Amino acid sequence: MLTLTDNASAIVTTLVSRQSEAPDAGLRIHSTEAQGPTGESRLAVLVTTDPEPQDQVVEISGTRLFLDETAAVALDDKILDAGVDDEGAVSFAVLPQVA
Repeated sequence: MLTLTDNASAIVTTLVSRQSEAPDAGLRIHSTEAQGPTGESRLAVLVTTDPEPQDQVVEISGTRLFLDETAAVALDDKILDAGVDDEGAVSFAVLPQVA
């Protein structure tokens, strides 16, 4: 199952709280039509008040993530990390879980 670093959890919680006042809002991770350079799926994120009906809901320490089917499969054994640069732009990194 997808896990989050403490940094990612704090950043996602801040993003969601700044963009939505809905108590059950979360960050939705979903696949895009565009593919990566080697044909792999690309993922995008957006803050939303509710998951889509087919989304997998992951809640970790109060941080809610909504994963579409492609994202759920791609991230099942991963760690999500996040950072903020000097200009306030957020970036996410997907890391392998260490056994």
